[in-house]
Parts: sequence; structure tokens; C-alpha cells
Amino acid sequence: MTSEFGIAVHALTFLNHKQATVSSEQLAHNICTHPARVRKVMAKLKKHGLVETREGAEGGYLFTRDPAGVTLRQVGDAVAAQFVGTAWRSGDADMDCLVASGMADIMDGIYSELDGLCRERLASYTIADIDRRIFGPGTA
Repeated sequence: MTSEFGIAVHALTFLNHKQATVSSEQLAHNICTHPARVRKVMAKLKKHGLVETREGAEGGYLFTRDPAGVTLRQVGDAVAAQFVGTAWRSGDADMDCLVASGMADIMDGIYSELDGLCRERLASYTIADIDRRIFGPGTA
């Protein structure tokens, strides 16, 4: 998994808390990353309708959605997060050994299943839930 998911959840939670237009520089400062990384992630969130943008000197990003209606699965989908997977595959499909030639596809299937389970679980968490974990009960 890349850090984009964490950046996106952090940004949406911060924007929800601020209830104002926030620049990529302000977001980057709060997230502790570079503004260019934030802009890249925010572009994906905007494309999926999770944030709005404002132009000009007072420009930036604005979260106008109901935080209880935005799930972490939606956020993961927006940034195309893969929660379980690997960039390296063992074995070789061209080898005579059934273990060596079949292991990569078997593991890919397991990783895919686990990724789906993560997505299902993330559908039960919302930005409002993250907000409550930070600020306690009674918050949006």
C-alpha cells in the first residue's frame, strides 16, 4: 500500500475539522509531507467528488460532504489503494515444478481476497468515525 490512503484520510479529517478552505501548503504542514504530494492526492479526491476546490488567493480545498457518509473504502477507491498485495512474486510460471510454476498465481488470489476483505471492513468506517476517535464522543 502506498501512503496516499493515509494522506487522503488525514486531509479529509483535517478539512472536516477546519470546515474552511485550506491550501495544499497548510494541509502538507499538518500531514507532515510535501505540498506536491498533497496536491496529487487531492486531485484524486476531487475527481471522485470527495472535496471541492477554490481558486485564487484564498483558494484551496474544502470538504463539504457529510463526514458520516464518506467511508474509508470510498477514500481507498478514490486513491486506488491496494491494501494487501506484493510487488514481488515467488517462483516462475515456466518452471517444471508445480510449486514454482503455480505459487505466484495462488498467492495473488489470496492477496486479492484479503484486499477485498480489507475494503469490506473499511466500508464500515467513516470520516466521522476518525473524527470521533481524535476528538471523542459528541463530535461529527
